[in-house]
Amino acid sequence: MVRKLVAEFIGTFWLVFGGCGSALIAAAFPHLGIGFLGVAFAFGLTVMTGIYAVGYISGGHFNPAVTIGVWAAGRIPTSDIPGYIIAQVAGAIAAAGTLYVILHGQPHFVTGGFASNGYGALSPGHYSLAACFIGEVVCTFFFLYVILGATSANAPAGFAGVAIGLCLTLIHLIMIPVDNTSVNPARSTGPALIAGGHYLQQLWLFWVAPVIGAAIAGVLVRWLHGAKN
Repeated sequence: MVRKLVAEFIGTFWLVFGGCGSALIAAAFPHLGIGFLGVAFAFGLTVMTGIYAVGYISGGHFNPAVTIGVWAAGRIPTSDIPGYIIAQVAGAIAAAGTLYVILHGQPHFVTGGFASNGYGALSPGHYSLAACFIGEVVCTFFFLYVILGATSANAPAGFAGVAIGLCLTLIHLIMIPVDNTSVNPARSTGPALIAGGHYLQQLWLFWVAPVIGAAIAGVLVRWLHGAKN
């Protein structure tokens, strides 16, 4: 079990460091920023490479919502959930802290939102709480549906990481303007702890909505595809 938890810590660290790091560093670089498209691909690449690096050890969740969805689909025991989520959140916090140290090496760095998620005034496009909530539920549902389908016994072997990475890229292309894209409570927690203030006050949404979407997907897959999904 310890090996699985270390793998989840490493994978989540990489996801937050690569995804949020691209938004905070490369996307913000004057005149040469990678933009929303680049950040979307950065998140997709981190989860894809993380899955191929350590997914064979832990399943490559890197996300509390994924753990809940996989559990709801009947693929992991209840006893695995607390350890997985703790390891994921710890990895996200460590990655956010590392980025904070690196960014302080830039003379004019201002913490600001620190790639956090938010609704209303904290939304990049000033989307409402309801819009962000619905978007997170729907996108996390489809993220889990793709994960569970791509990793099923009937799926082509070896391609799960590609499908999952591209799915996360697509989700970011949809949701970055809405709420900076979460679909991952751990990814939301690390940056919010650095940004503080209203970002922490709004963090609840980026736990509740992804977990709801993931749980629905897990239950549906278990029913639609059978117990041996």
